[in-house]
Amino acid sequence: MSTEGVTDMSLLENAGLDIIAESDRKGRPRDLFMPWFAANISVLGLSWGAWVLSFGLSFWQAVIAGAVGVVVSFGLCGIIAILGKRGSAPTLALSRAAFGYNGNRLSAAISWILTVGWETVLCILATLASATVLRALGWHNETGAQIVGFLVTVGLAASAGILGFEAIMRVQTWITWATGALTVIYLILVAPQIDIAALAGLPAGPPAAVIGALVMVATGFGLGWVNAAADYSRYLPRSASSAGVVGWTTLGSALPVVVLVFFGILLVGSDAELGQAINADPIGALTTILPTWFLVPFAVVAILGLAGGIIMDLYSSGLSLLATGLPLRRHTATAIDATIMALGTIAVTFGASDFLGPFQGFLTTLGVVIAAWAGIMIAEVIMRRRDYDEQALFTPDGVYGSINWEAIALVGAGSVLGWGLVVNSAASWLSWQGYLLGPLGGREGDWAYANLGVLVSLLTGLLGHLLLGRRRVAAQEAAQEAGA
Repeated sequence: MSTEGVTDMSLLENAGLDIIAESDRKGRPRDLFMPWFAANISVLGLSWGAWVLSFGLSFWQAVIAGAVGVVVSFGLCGIIAILGKRGSAPTLALSRAAFGYNGNRLSAAISWILTVGWETVLCILATLASATVLRALGWHNETGAQIVGFLVTVGLAASAGILGFEAIMRVQTWITWATGALTVIYLILVAPQIDIAALAGLPAGPPAAVIGALVMVATGFGLGWVNAAADYSRYLPRSASSAGVVGWTTLGSALPVVVLVFFGILLVGSDAELGQAINADPIGALTTILPTWFLVPFAVVAILGLAGGIIMDLYSSGLSLLATGLPLRRHTATAIDATIMALGTIAVTFGASDFLGPFQGFLTTLGVVIAAWAGIMIAEVIMRRRDYDEQALFTPDGVYGSINWEAIALVGAGSVLGWGLVVNSAASWLSWQGYLLGPLGGREGDWAYANLGVLVSLLTGLLGHLLLGRRRVAAQEAAQEAGA
């Protein structure tokens, strides 16, 4: 068994890309429900109601777009999770079979960008929310409140080096449950503000707007998790039901999100001003409709939950950076990521007019790339008939080879096609996108914001790998069988 990524357990940190020993593999697919549920119950889900409605949808269009986007995207995670029980290793090690041992550095780079991006998003949210709470408690200096909120957030994240991985996991579990309980109380308290007449009066949007909202939700949820989709299922026995793996992964991750997005649509559809406030401060705006006595406990737990997510993303992004092959020590890689996160938070918090524009730019731009990668991994599930040669995952000389240029080219092609079919007008630095929208009405047409590029990129990776990679996969499995 490979020992790649093993760390000193006295430092209270987990192993990296190691294979799970057969003696340690146990449980049933339904055991996947709780970790995925806990990882996706967050008050941020309420804010997605505002972003879905920002496409100009009716109530039922928004509900359908939100629910379908969440369930389908987490379904993709469920499919990729099948690979975990087949290979006993985390997702970023299993992707070596598709990309090659050294070619998989591209997968590591994509994962690194994804995690650094999300930790920056969470840091921005926590900073804005902290400032909102301070202002509600009487601090009238907005810039000063934002600076204090930023320092508190970064300070909490930096504490990861002191607490250690195991302590962080324990604290984050309690934060997750507390956030879930307080979210239920929050929904009860704000339920009287739901206006059925206002919801019924929301005008319907065109089909392109529905698709755009659906794809945005899919990109923000399931496609944000695909690089870790097999990390939980690798602990299951090989005999575990594949259908069960898909079903319980999808149910556990999608259930809390669908409920939260639904309530977010109810609240924002009833109060347009709340939706505008969420665009500027997604977490803090949710506290503005609370009674004062509940504002502080709700906000504190929500902010702590965001900080816990930042800590976990910092840990993961550091490992992803190491997996690219850069000759760095783990603490150096984490320090680099933390610096990038801090600079990104400062740029958006103090330099952008709102949160939504930069956030959508991040989602669609990176979503195009990760969609192509996800398509390739889904094709792997379809094509492979044997369990992985686990030892070959950890050497460039095994049956999976060093570099698979076909998979790398598909990610490149999917990205080029996808970026040509998305638009991010709110982010000026992304004005170069949308260069293939001419036949669909151009950058100002109805289909400009349908986010078709994400779907095209996903299909490019999926269909391209099914067409071009089948012979390679067959050869790998024949060589694996001959050496067995």
